[in-house]
Amino acid sequence: MALGIGGAGSKLAHTLDSNATIVNVSQTELSKIPCEKRVLAVVHSNTGQLRGSRKSPQIGRDAFQSVKRELLHLIPGDDVISSTGGGTGNGITASILEELCRHEDVDTNDKTNFILILPYAKLESAEFVDNTTSFLQDPLSRAIDSGNTGNIFLFSNQVKFESRLTEGAYNKMLADSLKTFRAIPEKGESYELLDGHIDYEDFSLFTSRPYFNHFTYFDYNPEESFESQFNDNLNPFLLKPAVPIEALFLLELPPRYDSSCFYEILQHFAEKDVTPTYSVLENPRLEKPFITASVLYSRKPTELVEDFNRISHEHTQAKIRKSLEQHVSLPTLEVNLEKEAKEAAAESGSGDDDDILNVLRRLGKI
Repeated sequence: MALGIGGAGSKLAHTLDSNATIVNVSQTELSKIPCEKRVLAVVHSNTGQLRGSRKSPQIGRDAFQSVKRELLHLIPGDDVISSTGGGTGNGITASILEELCRHEDVDTNDKTNFILILPYAKLESAEFVDNTTSFLQDPLSRAIDSGNTGNIFLFSNQVKFESRLTEGAYNKMLADSLKTFRAIPEKGESYELLDGHIDYEDFSLFTSRPYFNHFTYFDYNPEESFESQFNDNLNPFLLKPAVPIEALFLLELPPRYDSSCFYEILQHFAEKDVTPTYSVLENPRLEKPFITASVLYSRKPTELVEDFNRISHEHTQAKIRKSLEQHVSLPTLEVNLEKEAKEAAAESGSGDDDDILNVLRRLGKI
């Protein structure tokens, strides 16, 4: 079961799992999503429950205290889905991660996976980027170090913005992608096994590892290098992976296909000092081989933070330039004070222009 936190997290959680529980500080936002299980996190403000967190993670952190016991009871063995750029998702999810850091040990079956939606820093606001930077470098980094999380899935909004997709259409793409990965053990139980074996326990053990997960899937051609095919078919919704430390793959073959083609994939991972968990099966619905592969890679929050900080700085500089360009420059007014003094004296008929000039000279005006 999924737990969706904040507006973006709740919408994706509901798309992924109709039985999802959603959490928000805004009663209005909760009512927009047709989930039966809703949790209202209390904000101590006259308008807070209507206005939401207003991109402030601190409001989310404060609201977490009102639902702390309930959420910590819900998350073991399940998924937390949240965006990192806003206030509610960032603040409550960060608080959950900090609670996990305090645990001495979390059982494998109770590990929580975190599905995180990162802003596309090139087009989204600097505020979203700053919130994400703080999230990555502190609560997420420390939680992974504690070893008490399951897999971390880092999705990006890049495809959404560059392809100009609606939020609903994009969420369906993310959900369908996740469902393809999660179908691995179910397929292992449904089709004839040819080699290896991935059951639900194997899959659960793999997803309980406290590392970043990059999974992808594509039609596999045994005549071509697996490495080149994998790199050409990286999941466009996830951040690119680093060097793998663990791997898992499911190879589905059409009937009567030569099953020995999976050895080339094993050789690929052996050259990277990785022994993958794998399954090869016969799928009567296929006409050509299809592979779903996942690699776990070590955390790289520092590099991610540096990238987000760089882009945030570029955002700030662009705003300054825009502000300067919009600044109205007043024309310089050249005034001859000596001439003006004489004309003023003549108009008043006082004839004391020498006295006026002497005063201006003492003041250093002429």
